Amino acid sequence: MVKRMVGPAAVSAAALARQVGVSQPTLSQWLREANKLAAMTPPPEEKKPAPPTGPKKWTPEEKLRVLVAVQGLTGEELGALLRREGLHEGQLTEWQQAAAGALSGASTQALPAKERRRLAVAEKRVKELERELRRKEKALAETAALL
Repeated sequence: MVKRMVGPAAVSAAALARQVGVSQPTLSQWLREANKLAAMTPPPEEKKPAPPTGPKKWTPEEKLRVLVAVQGLTGEELGALLRREGLHEGQLTEWQQAAAGALSGASTQALPAKERRRLAVAEKRVKELERELRRKEKALAETAALL
C-alpha cells in the first residue's frame, strides 16, 4: 500500500482507501511511519564500507616489493607511493633499517638484550626438540625391527 502512495505514479491516501477498503487515516499513518524509517536509514550508496579491522599484515615479499619500489623516489613521488600502499614513512624507515641490518651480516651483539635472550631460549628449545626427535626415531626403529 505504501509503495502505491509514493513515487511518480503515487495515489493519494483517500483514493487508495476507496480502492482497497482500508481507512484513509490508517493509510496516512502507514505512510508517515514509512517516511520516518526511510529518513533513519541512509540509501545504499551512502553506506560506508566497514573500517579495516586492524593494520595490514605485511609479508616479507610485500615488504621487499615496496622497498624496491621506493628506491630513488623522493618528495611527491614517495608520498604518492606511501599513500597508495597505505604506509607511514616511519614503517618504511623501519623496514629499510631491518633490511640493511640483515644484509650487513649484523651479529647477535647488535640485537637488544631482550632479543638476544629470546633467541637463546629459542635455540635451546630447538636443541631439546632435536634430542627428543632423535630419541623417538631410535625407538621407532627398534619397534620396526621387532615387528
